[in-house]
Amino acid sequence: MQSENVTTLETYLAERKALIDGALEEFLPGAGDGPEIIHQALRYSLFAGGKRLRPILCMAAAEATGGRGEDFLSCACALEMIHTYSLIHDDLPSMDNDDYRRGMATSHRVFGEGIAILAGDALLTEAFHLLSRAESTRDDNTEKRFRVINLIARAAGAAGMVGGQVMDLQGEGKTAALETIEDTHRRKTGAMLTVSVVSGAILAGATAAQIAALSSYGQDIGLAFQIADDILNVTGDSALMGKGTGSDISKGKTTFPAMLGMEASRRRLTELVGGAASHLAGFDHRAEPLRQIAGYIMERNR
Repeated sequence: MQSENVTTLETYLAERKALIDGALEEFLPGAGDGPEIIHQALRYSLFAGGKRLRPILCMAAAEATGGRGEDFLSCACALEMIHTYSLIHDDLPSMDNDDYRRGMATSHRVFGEGIAILAGDALLTEAFHLLSRAESTRDDNTEKRFRVINLIARAAGAAGMVGGQVMDLQGEGKTAALETIEDTHRRKTGAMLTVSVVSGAILAGATAAQIAALSSYGQDIGLAFQIADDILNVTGDSALMGKGTGSDISKGKTTFPAMLGMEASRRRLTELVGGAASHLAGFDHRAEPLRQIAGYIMERNR
């Protein structure tokens, strides 16, 4: 990726992140709506320095298909709430048992396991509360809204992210086939990245052909993102990543580097990013952020 493109992408990501952060502040329940500690816990994890990749993908897909990303901030923020809930629960002692996330103590280390679980539950519930509001679609199109809710619920549940996490837990200390590892990753990480792209396209009024192409793009970057994570867990700088490295090996997880080796994993990553870009061939310059995000997933260091 050339330096000019990097600068352009960095600017794009920073501008969209600022929009999303502002909208999250607006959409979160007020402190007077419930016990103070749950609002502290929600905000602690939600504003812990995330990249906002999923909501940015939602906005970028809407823009690529002729919409305005700002019109779909409700959906974008709901996706970030679901992602954050999953991180809070993944970090729990009964799951990955992590003490740090993004350079900060994990939610259960700060608030205790009970409040951390409830904070995750609250974020998931608030996400669907937000998605079901009429203003979640610019033109109050109920059919579009229901379709997006259905797709996001499926991607977040047993058929997607939750199912992938189950497969990941059950696979610890066991040898798995490459197809099983790919299936786990496509569910655990890929499903929510794919639905982020597809949701933005649907809400912006994309054609069926555009939605299909963007779904394929999302599937490729979803698997690429997890392979990049696997690689970073071995080679990454823990200071940059804000969490420890080497945890996959210590937990006996079957990852791409463990299965294929580092070089073959990098080749697979490059192949997926190239495939993702090819799915955007029928889109014009408005899809340029999506093209650059595919490269960013491969080149990121945290």
